[in-house]
Amino acid sequence: MKKYKYIHLLLLFAAWTVAGCNSLDPIPTDRHTDETFWQSVENAELMVNMAYNQMYSADKMWNDEALSDNIFEGRTNTPQRAIRNGIADPSLGRFAEEWKQAYEGLKTCHVFLANVDRVPEIDANLKARRIAEIRFIRAFIYFRLVNFYGDVPFFSNDITLDESYTKSRTPKAEILSFIHTELQEISTLLPSRNEMPAADNGRITKGAVEAFQARAYLYESNWNKVVEHCENLMNQQGTYGEYGLFQSYADLFTVANEYNQEVILDYGYVPEVKLWGKLYDAAPLSAGARLNAYAPLQSLVDNYITLDGLPISQDPNYNENNPYVNRDPRMGATIVFHGGEWQDFDGQVTTIYIKPGTGSNQKEQLDEYVSASSNSTSTGYYVKKYYDITARDNYNSELNIIMFRYADVLLMYAEAKNELGKLSSQEWDSTIKLIRERAGLENAAALNFPAGASQDQLRTIIRNERRTELALEGLRYYDIVRWKAGSQYLQGEVRGAKFANGNSSYIRLDTRKFDENRDYLWSVPRSQIDLNQNLLPNNPGYAN
Repeated sequence: MKKYKYIHLLLLFAAWTVAGCNSLDPIPTDRHTDETFWQSVENAELMVNMAYNQMYSADKMWNDEALSDNIFEGRTNTPQRAIRNGIADPSLGRFAEEWKQAYEGLKTCHVFLANVDRVPEIDANLKARRIAEIRFIRAFIYFRLVNFYGDVPFFSNDITLDESYTKSRTPKAEILSFIHTELQEISTLLPSRNEMPAADNGRITKGAVEAFQARAYLYESNWNKVVEHCENLMNQQGTYGEYGLFQSYADLFTVANEYNQEVILDYGYVPEVKLWGKLYDAAPLSAGARLNAYAPLQSLVDNYITLDGLPISQDPNYNENNPYVNRDPRMGATIVFHGGEWQDFDGQVTTIYIKPGTGSNQKEQLDEYVSASSNSTSTGYYVKKYYDITARDNYNSELNIIMFRYADVLLMYAEAKNELGKLSSQEWDSTIKLIRERAGLENAAALNFPAGASQDQLRTIIRNERRTELALEGLRYYDIVRWKAGSQYLQGEVRGAKFANGNSSYIRLDTRKFDENRDYLWSVPRSQIDLNQNLLPNNPGYAN
């Protein structure tokens, strides 16, 4: 579906106008209008594809990740960095841009739903399926909105600009109820993964609906519903599609293995048409990156267990001065650390030298830590996950971004079972054990159910497992928010590797601030308040 979804899309919508005409107006021949646009099935398809385009993106995923304790943006005071340092106010650009993009996407969905009945000769089954896809996308956009802003203006039909200036905010709970109802209603209108031809890879399926339902209920701590929808995916493959863990964790995030059995829904990119290039400022400089503006933090590295199945704080064999040996293999698949391997665009495998004073030549020395403000890494680490070996030109990548995958379903299921007090060895073996086996862990202590662990201890294990498995996939921030654990993870000094002061102390970076009474929600953008006073009062902690 990659090329079908996006090619020529921007050209069409650059020419399209949505202004209506009455029956006496001449119909322009040099651009699309409502009189001409909806006379074509192809145009309607392009409108659906435009909605897919507005649903998500690589930029959104990476920016979401930068809101968490996994990543440090060291080159400039980015909006994410301002939020984490507690200095964001209602005029922050990220607050306004997220809001703007969301309502632009909703506009596309509502225009399609308002006009699709005008398309002549569209196949009834195709029409029903495209309507279901649009309703999914609309629900997903609203889901992002309420998780950032809480109560937001809500409407389920196209409205005018003047009407938008009068809308007040609808309670988050009401919008979430709408989302669940929408997903329930559209499920029967969509095919399962197994029923789709390869040409439709990347389109929304019945399985994607179930995964979305599970995630939405997870964020509401509705554990019974999480179990229900996860079990649908785990046990009813004839209905929802066959899913399973891909054989290799590292290879899961490669162009060669897109649309594999673990991917439930991804966001598509197209060769030479639609690309993303975040790793140009996150990969090792010796591998052709421009500079480092986006680097993993020490707390993420510390989260990876040892091969013995223990946290580093509990493993007597862990050596702080040689910290990267005998660790969970997912660390090396996600993060570039000192002495780690990198495969360049020509297939050659090299060792990356980050610890100051270790590079033996000029190229190797490019990656060494210098300072938090240098071109090289600010934390002592680089990003590896989502590295596209086929990208080459300035790291411009066609690699799809995964939105929902089966490992997350298993982790949601394990968490819900534990919160219900029902996590036994059976559930452990069908979730955490499977995930760790796929990662390459072999020690029985890492794989076997910790029978003597309390519910609180299991909660910690599962939360850490989520961080390890899903690192740099844009989900960590939302986990912290739903756990109401901002002070635990997003407060205080953030650190890099032990490369400061002659490799004797950890790199000290920003001191982050988290206000429990404010920072679980974002401010309504100042620009929107200026246009519409009905959006007041603002969220707690932000000035009106």
